[in-house]
Amino acid sequence: MPKQTFFNISKDKRETLLNAAQKEFSRVQLSEALISNIVKSAGISRGSFYQYFNDKEDLYFFLLNKYAKESKESFISILKKLNGDIFNTFIEMFHLMLKKFKTKEHGDFLRNAFLNMNHKIENTFTNGFNKRKFSNELLELSDLIDKENLNIADEKEFRHVMQILMVITLHNTISNFTNEMPIKESLENYITEIHLLKKGLCKERRR
Repeated sequence: MPKQTFFNISKDKRETLLNAAQKEFSRVQLSEALISNIVKSAGISRGSFYQYFNDKEDLYFFLLNKYAKESKESFISILKKLNGDIFNTFIEMFHLMLKKFKTKEHGDFLRNAFLNMNHKIENTFTNGFNKRKFSNELLELSDLIDKENLNIADEKEFRHVMQILMVITLHNTISNFTNEMPIKESLENYITEIHLLKKGLCKERRR
């Protein structure tokens, strides 16, 4: 997290620094990013940078968490619009993400994040979905979801459903970047997998 001094500077200066950071993290992955490029682009001294953040990783995950928070807000908005339909919410959210990936503002930054995925980056995107106990975020989502059509017995199984949906989403996102797939093709593949999940993979044996 940023130091308090970061929040004490003007909004314009904060945005300038964040834009400079996103530009550098869009150019290369985190391990190759240079603080010197960030401070030069932001027009601040290296000393000032360390007054705001501990290191480049601190700044990187602040940006990533900012994106994850915006994505969660969009997800909840779509979920409410679709009256708690979790499957169609994931589909619409994935489509929204695909379009965002094609923009200059977000595309390269997110591409580098997903193509260089590690445990910490994955946890940033799936925060609240893969913990043993329900997090407050997952409980909030649980209350919004229409569970009448879900074949689940309890909240534990619901958490596993959410985990499965997140894994499918992450896999398709990485595949989109790796294979440089058109939006239409990526969306069709994703919808196929979601529908297979809804339908179930095992036929009932006739007696």
